[in-house]
Amino acid sequence: MPSGQQQARAQASAITPGRQAPDAEPSPADKVRALFGGHRLSPGQRRIAQYITDHLTEAAFLSITDLAERVGVSQPSVTRFASSLGFSGYPALREALQPIALSAVAGAQDTGEADRRNELQAAVDAEIANLESLRRVLANPDQVLALGRALAQSVPLTILGLRISASLAEYFAYAARRIHPDVRLVSRGGSVAYDALLQSREAGGTWVLAFAMPRHAKETLAAVRAARRTGLRTALITDLTLGPLVDEADVALTAATGSRLVFDSYAAPGVLSAAVLQAMADADPERTQTRLEQYEQAADQHDFFLED
Repeated sequence: MPSGQQQARAQASAITPGRQAPDAEPSPADKVRALFGGHRLSPGQRRIAQYITDHLTEAAFLSITDLAERVGVSQPSVTRFASSLGFSGYPALREALQPIALSAVAGAQDTGEADRRNELQAAVDAEIANLESLRRVLANPDQVLALGRALAQSVPLTILGLRISASLAEYFAYAARRIHPDVRLVSRGGSVAYDALLQSREAGGTWVLAFAMPRHAKETLAAVRAARRTGLRTALITDLTLGPLVDEADVALTAATGSRLVFDSYAAPGVLSAAVLQAMADADPERTQTRLEQYEQAADQHDFFLED
């Protein structure tokens, strides 16, 4: 049976011909999450971030004293939170939040009109906004390149994706096998995942790359924790910027999912996955070239593909 959330989405995303598409402007909530994304936050700092996200139009105009009181933390904790995000202090953070909060108030007035637009076009526009956000993140590719080098050196390399995330993991593993000598896919949780992770570590593997898309399965968190217990380092491709999954990962790369239709769409996570694959290929170009040539020769020999 579909969940209540999916039923609500099905009704909201019903297609009505002849409506106009909305602008591709990221939502205020997306803009706030972008401010917090890519930063490792303490539990107390995550509470501050969550409060601001949930109460943006109010929190953006609170004094440091009021915000600390609402969240239940000390004023120095709020100052450290702002500093951890790269701001000179809480006033600078508040100054960055206020225009986003004002846009949220203005946008609320247009909600009725936006709801009357073509939902298929709206879904595409939302994915374009997700890709624009990812493009800004990749302006500094150092983290992706470093991860690609690390994954390329891990032999074997384990790719983990459970439930809805299995499709992204399967795509990544399929492509990675073309450029990496030993790629192992884990798409089942529980003891099956633990055994596979342990075997990978005993075989000399050093990294596992996990995919975690909404709805985020508890067994994914359990598997990531199990990987760490075996001694594997963990990388995560997810839509989350906060939470226990991100805290457990050694490296977390974030790409938003499209949520305008009944089921999520993964344009940005797919492009991010391809970027990591490219980084793996670039880390060992000689091995990549050799393996790709071998694959092409085998494909030609067995006539795998239709002729052009």
